[in-house]
Amino acid sequence: MRTHTTRRLFGALAVVSALALSATACGSSEGGGPKDVKAALEKGGKVTVWAWEPTLKKVAADFEKKYPGVDVELVNAGTGDKQYTALQNAIAAGSGAPDVAQVEYYALGQFAIGESVEDLSSYGARKYGTDFTPGPWNAVTDDKAVYALPMDSGPMAFFYNKKVFDKHRIKVPTTWDEYVEAARTLHKADPKIFITNDTGDAGATTSLIWQAGGRPYKTDGTNVTVNFGDEGTKRYTATWQKLLDEKLVAPISSWSDAWYKGLADGSIATLSIGAWMPANLTSGVASASGDWRVAPLPQWTKGDTASAENGGSALAVPKAAKNKELAYAFTEFATTGAGASARVAEGSFPATRADLESKAFLDAPFPYFGGQKANKIFAESARNVATDWSYLPYQVYANSVFNDTVGKAYVSPTTLTNGLRAWQDSSIKYGKDQGFTVNK
Repeated sequence: MRTHTTRRLFGALAVVSALALSATACGSSEGGGPKDVKAALEKGGKVTVWAWEPTLKKVAADFEKKYPGVDVELVNAGTGDKQYTALQNAIAAGSGAPDVAQVEYYALGQFAIGESVEDLSSYGARKYGTDFTPGPWNAVTDDKAVYALPMDSGPMAFFYNKKVFDKHRIKVPTTWDEYVEAARTLHKADPKIFITNDTGDAGATTSLIWQAGGRPYKTDGTNVTVNFGDEGTKRYTATWQKLLDEKLVAPISSWSDAWYKGLADGSIATLSIGAWMPANLTSGVASASGDWRVAPLPQWTKGDTASAENGGSALAVPKAAKNKELAYAFTEFATTGAGASARVAEGSFPATRADLESKAFLDAPFPYFGGQKANKIFAESARNVATDWSYLPYQVYANSVFNDTVGKAYVSPTTLTNGLRAWQDSSIKYGKDQGFTVNK
């Protein structure tokens, strides 16, 4: 499932403006244990779930069938930041909060440090640590707490138009240097063809920096470091700056009509994106069925296998939830075991090892990709995601000013390095204004 991470959200939902700095983000929950969850299921009741993910409809129906006394109300309160705004408003007002909320991985930190979501450890959630792939599990936990359970994941892969590559005798690049050469060859052969599109996107940028070994963010409670001067970030900017300087990427925004058209007619020849992308290609670029294939991401160092996450979300239980035990029961059901498998069958990309490693999943052919068993590539990518990445506890705000800083590198002589430095400075200033101790 795709996510947008560059939309503006004023004040980072104000979630850190009332931080209560005397409290830690790792405090244990006062929630009930497994026995309380079992008793709540026997008693029954209503669970309100705020989410936009369509596969939860199937999960809700299955949950109600298994537990007839429970009524699950699914509410689409908006996608991404629109829901976060509504959720934060409900939390601030002291009423109207859901029992369960879908939260993207990059946004979870701000709710955790604001102590507005339950630590699910007391319900037994930590036992699932080995059931999920490393990237998603790392995104929902710290040393002492489990703030949500992963719904899905977005290990990155390289999607390419084989028809275009074959026509122009382009080999699938295995390194980013080869990728740049392929971009040059394609555009020289046909000036209407671009290796990819890029108008500046916070999620795509941080994912590629992640894969390159960059770790610009470090968070320890309210102590934060923001530094885009590390070697991994420099690898990314050195490569991507060549593409911008030589005008080798299409100045087309992702998810726009022009983007879909470019993917369909071959003028946008590749995408480096999360493993949730096949469903979007199948539905949005149906005319190019059979033209596209999947490969591992190009590497920054020849012979490496590094990957990163791009997108994905989890289910959290707000502390303002009225029925926390039932809320946890639904969260557990939707993200593990049969519930997770049902969502995979509905098109979600799994964060669970069992589903990723199942023969049925790995051997499933993709007609869109000419019968290719693409899940084998996606699963390998998931295993190669480095787990030491972290986002800022106010990443939603940081992403909202990406276009005002890094975005200038796409529309002016500003370099990516200078744009990232401006993004760094803006993120540091905001963090200090909100009461964080911020270093660089």
